[in-house]
Amino acid sequence: MEALRIRPLTRAIGAEVDGLDLREPPGDAVRAALLAALDRHLVLRFRDQPLSPEALLAFGRRLAPLRVHPFAPHHPDHAELVVIDQVEPEGEGADEWHADATFLADPPRFGVLQAVRLPDVGGDTLFASAIAACAALSAPLRALLARLSAVHDLSAQLEGAIERGTSALDLRRMQERWPPFAHPIVRVHPATGLPALFVNRNYTTRIEGLAEDESEALLAFLLAHLRSPKFQVRVRWEPGTIVVWDNHFAQHFAVPDYGERRVMHRLNLSSPG
Repeated sequence: MEALRIRPLTRAIGAEVDGLDLREPPGDAVRAALLAALDRHLVLRFRDQPLSPEALLAFGRRLAPLRVHPFAPHHPDHAELVVIDQVEPEGEGADEWHADATFLADPPRFGVLQAVRLPDVGGDTLFASAIAACAALSAPLRALLARLSAVHDLSAQLEGAIERGTSALDLRRMQERWPPFAHPIVRVHPATGLPALFVNRNYTTRIEGLAEDESEALLAFLLAHLRSPKFQVRVRWEPGTIVVWDNHFAQHFAVPDYGERRVMHRLNLSSPG
């Protein structure tokens, strides 16, 4: 524990973690410190961590139970390990502000992302605090949003994956298995009690109880509001960089500014026990 150092990256979100070798899964005290840091900072960045897929899985499993994504491409030997392999990423979904798999009734709580192969230039990832975004709204609007729910639907993202050839799943069967699900627009952090916006461009389709034009206008405002640089931290990937983030209270955006192959490994985790 003496070697562990956690340094904030911005006022709103993000911290750098030093003093750990993640090839050795953290003990109880370090695990508790990392989870507490996630509660506070929402995004943790680790440098110089040359983890094999098996070591990455062991680290993720030590933090919280692993999840299998319903349709993302995965490692041939590990269903829990999502493989993001792109050359021309624009329009493939990650270049929109989003949280992962919010169409599920219980979306993954945490994400773990590892740089495996990087382009010479570009390929950064931005993260935004949905807590800071909510706090920046006026009190009357926050009060209104706290009474509303929004529908999340997998259809657009899965249809795009099928068209690109990255998924061979049957769209209709997946829609039947995971029909649209309504989440409260404001989600409260279980440890800090802070409210956060829980809508995103990839999966949120409409706000319940509002007329169609009202829903479109309010949802468009919220999605634009979440994009403010005031709520963001930018991760510049290097070989061995690993990022852990809170998928319920932060969103991310992969910058599509490269034309060389970029390979990332991702884990989705449940809430810690």
